[in-house]
Amino acid sequence: MAYNLLKGKRGIIFGALDSNSIAWKTAESVHAEGGTFVLTNAPVAMRMGQIEDLAEKTGSQIIPADATSEEDLKNLVEKSIEILGGKLDFVLHSIGMSVNVRKGRSYTDEKYDFTTKGWDVSALSFHKVLQSLYKADAMTEWGSIVALSYMAAQRTFPDYNDMADNKAYLESVARSFGYHYGKSKKVRVNTISQSPTATKAGQGVKGFDGFINYANQMSPLGNATAQDCADYTITLFSDLTRKVTMQNLFHDGGFSNTGVSQEVIEKFSH
Repeated sequence: MAYNLLKGKRGIIFGALDSNSIAWKTAESVHAEGGTFVLTNAPVAMRMGQIEDLAEKTGSQIIPADATSEEDLKNLVEKSIEILGGKLDFVLHSIGMSVNVRKGRSYTDEKYDFTTKGWDVSALSFHKVLQSLYKADAMTEWGSIVALSYMAAQRTFPDYNDMADNKAYLESVARSFGYHYGKSKKVRVNTISQSPTATKAGQGVKGFDGFINYANQMSPLGNATAQDCADYTITLFSDLTRKVTMQNLFHDGGFSNTGVSQEVIEKFSH
């Protein structure tokens, strides 16, 4: 059910890969709510996914961009404003990748070249996106920028590896840049800490199936799906959340505040 919450609003959505991805679901929801946007992803990721189908479905244009490249981001911002016909109201940063995880290296045996690459893609890229938007004065007043995080930024999940450090850095950037963006341009910057979600990135983490089931048993409302996350993101893009900024917002069915659930207790009771 659409409410026209984003009618007339323009933006950029990073990271849509396939129909399981949160960015993909968000793009569909933004479209349903009356928003228009440019889709972007790294050229290598675009070859792996079906982003052209999403563009056709939502009447959107695609601008390939490497989010770690300041030059690519500058071009993306300029072209998006041109295509959409004005400044931007919303931006979704939905990017994450760990080379250490991909190559099966444990947290205690990182290859630091891999670590640096993963940090650049997953965390520093958010600062680069924000700085590119800021320098170009690309956002409207009360605009909203959202990045996707995970609770491993606060608590230890052994197999989440160096992505946990990347997410902690990402959340810190949202607070630090959010202050400056709020003071000077009245732009909001937040992160959403989502439940484990069966996306391509999520399924790359060792023991993912067991963990997603555990989180579901621990959460009073159950895990939040990719579609649930898209719906929550819409509220942050809308004018209904104008005074929400510099926050890390848990969207996880209550997992983050649950010590133990009855189901988990029963599993360990004899």
